[in-house]
Amino acid sequence: MKSNLPAVLFALSLGAGATSAAEPVLNLYSARHYQTDEALYANFTKQTGIRINRIEGKEDELLERIKNEGANSPADIFLTVDAARLAQADALGLFAPLRSKILEERIPPNLRTTNWFAFSTRARVIVYNKTSLTAAEVQDYQDLANPKLKGKVCVRSGAHPYNLSLGSALIAHLGEARSEEWARGLVANFARAPKGGDTDQIKAVAAGECGVTISNTYYVARLMRSPKPEDQKTMAQVAVVWPNQKSFGTHINVSGGGMLKTAPNRDAAVKFLEYLASDEAQVYFANGNNEWPVAKSAAVRNPALEAMGSFKADAMNVGDLGKNIATAQKAFDRAGWR
Repeated sequence: MKSNLPAVLFALSLGAGATSAAEPVLNLYSARHYQTDEALYANFTKQTGIRINRIEGKEDELLERIKNEGANSPADIFLTVDAARLAQADALGLFAPLRSKILEERIPPNLRTTNWFAFSTRARVIVYNKTSLTAAEVQDYQDLANPKLKGKVCVRSGAHPYNLSLGSALIAHLGEARSEEWARGLVANFARAPKGGDTDQIKAVAAGECGVTISNTYYVARLMRSPKPEDQKTMAQVAVVWPNQKSFGTHINVSGGGMLKTAPNRDAAVKFLEYLASDEAQVYFANGNNEWPVAKSAAVRNPALEAMGSFKADAMNVGDLGKNIATAQKAFDRAGWR
């Protein structure tokens, strides 16, 4: 998606100049781009009277801007997808520690850190072609490195944050040596060089270009909910496996955010993060990308997610995913997964 960052920033600067000093505002830097977020933000303003100045862009652009703005940054909140990206922002020292009784009560301990919080979750699942493989052959992530699947695996780049987060989790559970061995086996089973996104991998599996892939659940859900005949045909050819149900569980990733250290509107920032944990906001936040809410009391009605059924999720703390990202990248590079 082409970034509208400069234009929006210009509009923000104009708006800030025209704003009364007494008018409460929140400056939000967001790498989320979902239509349902419009209602999310509008409801916050309606409930609190706090106007949101929103800047949207790609994660790297936003993080670079925050760093360059330094102590003078107008940003109060940074929102993005993927624990690896949130951990990156935290490693740069951008987030401020935040204690909130509401956030601690509403968000499970494994889905928050001292500095940032998850507000929705997604799972990284195995998708296979029903005519060329069986579910029994691909029960775990480790099965994708089995020599029996030679020439049957397709994936996106090993440098992508979604795969690095998975690699980080595997290192936590299996150790670096076994995780690198897994990556080498995965590469040996490639049907083709990594290219495209998760949706491209699912379509390649359906077309028989390969037999199996890994994908975030929201990509699967989008195709399941699509009215396009070609997408319906794609989903008729594939099935989903929740990996590692007999061991550590299926890898979970998140959308989330935190308050920045230099936030000029700290009270508004805390109120916004607490609002995102409310049942009402959780439904908008999760449904915007076919994800699950983190608050147990929030009920999301999503036919695609419901059709996939229940599963055992990896319970490791999302903050720990960031600890092994660099190690995972080096292991993947050595294995040839680029």
